[in-house]
Amino acid sequence: MVKKKVPSKRKNNRVTINEVAAHAGVAISSISRVLSGHVDTSDAMKKRVEESVQALGYEPDYIAQSLRRGSTKTIGFMLRDITNPMFSVVAQSCESELRKAGYSMIYMNSDGEIEIEKSNFSLVKRRRLDGLIVSLVSEEVNSVKSMINHLGAPVVLLDREVSGVDASTVLCDHEQGVYSATIDLIQKGHQRIVFISGRNNVFSTRSRLKGFQRAFVEKKILIPQDLIRLGSFSEIYAYQEVKDLFSTKKRPTALLAGGVGASTGALHAFKELGISPVVDVAFIALDEWPMFSILSDSFSSVFRDPEAMGRESARLIINILSGKDSTNIVIPTVYRERASSKENRLVRK
Repeated sequence: MVKKKVPSKRKNNRVTINEVAAHAGVAISSISRVLSGHVDTSDAMKKRVEESVQALGYEPDYIAQSLRRGSTKTIGFMLRDITNPMFSVVAQSCESELRKAGYSMIYMNSDGEIEIEKSNFSLVKRRRLDGLIVSLVSEEVNSVKSMINHLGAPVVLLDREVSGVDASTVLCDHEQGVYSATIDLIQKGHQRIVFISGRNNVFSTRSRLKGFQRAFVEKKILIPQDLIRLGSFSEIYAYQEVKDLFSTKKRPTALLAGGVGASTGALHAFKELGISPVVDVAFIALDEWPMFSILSDSFSSVFRDPEAMGRESARLIINILSGKDSTNIVIPTVYRERASSKENRLVRK
């Protein structure tokens, strides 16, 4: 005799809280108290419920829980370019700090596109995330500013400074680090110094450029406007600009590369041109990335601490959600002098 398989009445394989209560032989309210960490539960009750949860493979319905308590315990983390290796450290540090406070984190990548960024903001609002940490594509888009103000959740801007929005900020003091690096180059005899970075519609570029220009003004030297190239943080942009600038007879003697992409593009161009960033030209990377010092311990840099950026962003949004006043945090940058920013043969000529 072949037994017919009776279809389950359950629409899916999710174990319900009713089944856990029946298995443990306790009331549903007791299950809820144990799972929520309520203090009014005995050790014996906890053990009984936990054994049933494990035996049945029960997973709480977090969506239902979030609707009841008005919180998803989830924070959005949105970057303009999540492939940037330095920001992978920022994200990891941020998520680790959020996890300690009982929050999870959702990654979102805007891929440098405003329209994708807008879609990400809509996702944050639809999912009713508790807050958002975001590094914007641009600080000038009015529709994005409006979305921040109407998000219905606290926002922490990561290394972005935007007027007219209700948001806290975690900024890096790029100006001081770049100023120190530029002063050092000038004191070693450099004047034809290239500055390559993304567009000045973001705080990091404006702050770096301010430090670069301040050094020339302080030393009473004409700012090399023809050597300031602001177009993109991408590798290809820096590659093309360096190929153009360093293919001339009167070559620049030094380069400040704004960001990981710019540094990578510049180094590729130097390699093709047969230029050594230690012997032939002074080179300073305006950011370090994972394995930076191992790949080349001769490259000078302006360092900002990615772990501190992530950690402080998480702590700030947790504090805001806890009812504390919002604030703005500034993380210092440090000029790290190595062989690539020493005096080179072009200066000695």
